[in-house]
Amino acid sequence: MKSKLLAVIWLLVGLAGAAQAQSQIVDDTTKVLYSPKTTLQLYENDVLEGRYLLQRIDTSINNMQNERYWYKDTVHFQHLGNVGTASKPILFRAPDKIGARLGKNVFDRYAYNPRTINYYDTRSPYSHIFYIQGQRGEQVFEATHARNITPRWNAGVAYQIISGNRQIGVSNLRRDGYLSSQAVKAFTHYRSEDEKYHLFANFTHLNHEQIEYGGIAPGEANRFLFQQAITNLNQASTRELRNNYHLMHIYKLAGENLKLFHSFDWGSQQDNFQDDAIPRLADENRTLVFYPRVLETFNRTDDRTAYREMENVAGVTGNNKLSFYKAYAKFRNSKIDYRVLSVAEQDTTIEAFKETNESLNQLFVGGEFRLMYRQALLSFDGEFQMTNDYKVGATAKLGPLQGRVTRVLRSPSLVEQRLISNHFNWINYFNNSVTDRLEATFAGKLGDRQYVRLTGHFNHIKRHIYFDLNAEPAQYQDNQQVFGAELQHHIRFGKIHFENFVAYTNTSEAPVIRIPEWLFDSKLYFEGALFRRALVGQFGVQVYTPTAYMADAYMPVTQQFHLQNTFTIQPYPVTDVFITADIKSLNVFLKMSNIASDLTAPGYFTTPFYPGMRTSFVFGIKWMFFD
Repeated sequence: MKSKLLAVIWLLVGLAGAAQAQSQIVDDTTKVLYSPKTTLQLYENDVLEGRYLLQRIDTSINNMQNERYWYKDTVHFQHLGNVGTASKPILFRAPDKIGARLGKNVFDRYAYNPRTINYYDTRSPYSHIFYIQGQRGEQVFEATHARNITPRWNAGVAYQIISGNRQIGVSNLRRDGYLSSQAVKAFTHYRSEDEKYHLFANFTHLNHEQIEYGGIAPGEANRFLFQQAITNLNQASTRELRNNYHLMHIYKLAGENLKLFHSFDWGSQQDNFQDDAIPRLADENRTLVFYPRVLETFNRTDDRTAYREMENVAGVTGNNKLSFYKAYAKFRNSKIDYRVLSVAEQDTTIEAFKETNESLNQLFVGGEFRLMYRQALLSFDGEFQMTNDYKVGATAKLGPLQGRVTRVLRSPSLVEQRLISNHFNWINYFNNSVTDRLEATFAGKLGDRQYVRLTGHFNHIKRHIYFDLNAEPAQYQDNQQVFGAELQHHIRFGKIHFENFVAYTNTSEAPVIRIPEWLFDSKLYFEGALFRRALVGQFGVQVYTPTAYMADAYMPVTQQFHLQNTFTIQPYPVTDVFITADIKSLNVFLKMSNIASDLTAPGYFTTPFYPGMRTSFVFGIKWMFFD
């Protein structure tokens, strides 16, 4: 995999460099005509809401070295200790999607989101190569190309690879690949000559395969050499395939005052968990290891889930300087199929698949209304599934102050309701859960040197659905409260910058929601121009740590994080030292991550029984070509 990837990189670099050398366009003063100023991007939701904001592409080096910014979601995540692994947000998030949904989301972070893809408007072909390589095998690669076919029609494609080597259960002389992830997006945007019609369309694909080792065995948790520890699973893997086709039409019927829109999505998600050697102890009872039970007679597992969803949304929208409105109807058709390796009815020694499926048709109506005057805003939004789920919200903003209140009532996910597997089998009839959230935010500059964003939140949750100590879904009958605050602060002293993120979360009234009470993420760095402004660079240190908490464990069979009461994640300051540089169209960074791991023992854990990465030297580049 690595040799093929390097060959692809050098081929792309060679082609792009040759194109740049041979076809760079200059004027009579030898000034380059094509640059980030002529390569712009926009989003379909901005056009839908009347904000025709053509933004310059991001050429900043800020946070380029930070792993959180290598993927599609930059919030803080709990994961399995390495790039590309199953993950979930650490801090509390209010639910958003209502109605039918699969409920397997641990790889969302690595997939292209078809509804938030950026489209381009370029005066010349634009390409970029983003490549990261770590000492311990961590690897991220993305190549993007976009060009205008006509002045009003742009098309592009991107290809992403994430791969890595497992850090535990192997010797220093043998590095096993544990992850292979490939993602593709192809996209196009067209606007008519009279600017009345816009078409956005894209195709996204994800093929994500992760070797599952179930963490290290409980008796190995205190060993210093994690890479030599015994693991729970030896021949297990998860594979997820996603495909999605997305289309959005927008037509101005009466200018910006009245527009018609229609969106169409057809998507599929297939998940396959396999274990070719179910682990057992070498005793007379052949006691199971790791799994709670085995329901079939074979000594291997092959569980498959296939989810398909088709969604049509049609509505009207309009905007002016003082107001915005949107109203729509949505129809969603969902189908889920389960297939589990089982025995044939006529012969218990023959393998067969046991199957079951379910289909759902759901209708929603929704809308949004905003009033705007100078720095003041008042908005209301809601979506209602007929006779069942709903979500409503209201926002008020005045200058740097903003307040929002939301309520979400939603049914359990399909996985929470029904599952068949070699290790789990359940049918649940849970009631709908309710989440009320009240949030207040101050965001703005304090003088010329400081920026502050302070958010306080209170969440009241009724009938919360979670995965319990047995890794099975359960419903908490009592009410729970989660409240806290998040502070983002940036202060500058000349060329010295100090950035901090601090989150406080109180879960004393939420027994089955596990979040660290404090989370700290601080970065101190120098930023300035060097060599007569030919190079802009940063040099600094970043430290991240949560306080101790009973983090959720991970069950690969169901792809769910679940409650546990025996393993405490201890605080550990993960410290990175980095250098980043902007050299014309090339951005580059060098980083020594987790510099303290070789000085402290026995290391740290990100999830119970999943140790974090040890010290690793990492470098990365982003090379942009504008012709």
